[in-house]
Amino acid sequence: MERSSKKSEFMSIIEQLEKDKNIKKEEIFKTISEAIVTALRKYYGKVVQIEAEIDPETAQMRAYFIKDVVDEAAIEELEITLEEAKKYKPDAKVGEKIRIPVDIADFSRIASQIAKQTLLQKIRISERDKIYAEFSPRVGEIVTGLVTHISNKDILVNLGKVEAILPYSEQIKRERYSVNDRVKAIIQRVEKNRTPQIILSRASIEFMKALLVNEIPEIYEGIVEIVNIVREPGVRSKIIVKSNSPKIDPVGACVGVKGSRIKAVMAELSNEKIDLIPYSDEIVNIIAKAFSPARVSSVSIDRENKIAIIIVPDDELELAKGRDDVNRKLVEKLTGYTFEIKTESEKQKESVEAFKKQVKKLMEIEGITQKVAETLVKVGYNDPEKIAQLKIDDLSSLSGIGEKMAHKILESVKNYIEKNKTNK
Repeated sequence: MERSSKKSEFMSIIEQLEKDKNIKKEEIFKTISEAIVTALRKYYGKVVQIEAEIDPETAQMRAYFIKDVVDEAAIEELEITLEEAKKYKPDAKVGEKIRIPVDIADFSRIASQIAKQTLLQKIRISERDKIYAEFSPRVGEIVTGLVTHISNKDILVNLGKVEAILPYSEQIKRERYSVNDRVKAIIQRVEKNRTPQIILSRASIEFMKALLVNEIPEIYEGIVEIVNIVREPGVRSKIIVKSNSPKIDPVGACVGVKGSRIKAVMAELSNEKIDLIPYSDEIVNIIAKAFSPARVSSVSIDRENKIAIIIVPDDELELAKGRDDVNRKLVEKLTGYTFEIKTESEKQKESVEAFKKQVKKLMEIEGITQKVAETLVKVGYNDPEKIAQLKIDDLSSLSGIGEKMAHKILESVKNYIEKNKTNK
């Protein structure tokens, strides 16, 4: 490195590293100096004290042993006699430290290798930090790249400056990709490992939400709010939307003219079905709409235990459940309720059976015939305690029950209640 051309070449490389990799010149010099010291210590032993430096102007390398000046040198690696010291420094004195030049020509190759490895590590760290700093603020952003490689079902995507990964778990399973295919996905997270990993997703709820924000101005502007989203990627999504303006229909805004807006989102998701549900303060209304595409005839809910029974037309039972029960599972995730789905025929059959059971129960009371029991049950008087609270006029107004029979029914009912209390 004594010739100016070599110096110039070396300095040019250093300056280029400083510019391209954001590694300061001082750090590079320090790395090379430390590499020289390491190489010399491997040869002379760990006991010796060694210093190395690089001229910042010429890039010339120098190394020195550091020894104590003494009258008699007991430890050769660390001490030097005054007589010997004066060969290197004429005015040397006992008690001071002097620097003795070391010929590093034989060690430059080893030092260069060590420095190269260290610099490569620093470059990797610098590039890792640079990528992390650039992409970590972009989490949640939609990006488009080209497929470069597919490994164990994971897809590597070229984003221009860097390569990202679309893991199999974050893909829409029905989709298939080949090298050079374009992929649109959301940056889900950035992991700061040995090499930064930019993790993409097409299966996440965040990707669906970002697509809706991009496609529907009312959502972007906050006029329409996404309350909740559940997804079975590539199959079906259910989205509760709420309008913050009385003039805007949230579902209509999302659908767009002739379905243009929602169709654009569905097309990006391999025609994943999207059910839009208007927000309501009443959970029954949300449940009824959430089972789309099935029509819900009625909803009965147990709010405390979050259990509900929904009734659907006979020919829409499978529609309500969905293939592999997907539709029901999505509504359960969306609402937090557990559902039992029944058809109208099943509900009617259950009602008939319940009616017969209630009639039979009332017929246990003396003086109540089947006809009278049926009349009472039809109007909702299916419990002895309820009937006992009735007045003569209430009973006698019912079809087939006169005043005399009303007296007899009330007396029998009260005796029946009393008898049951005694038996208990």
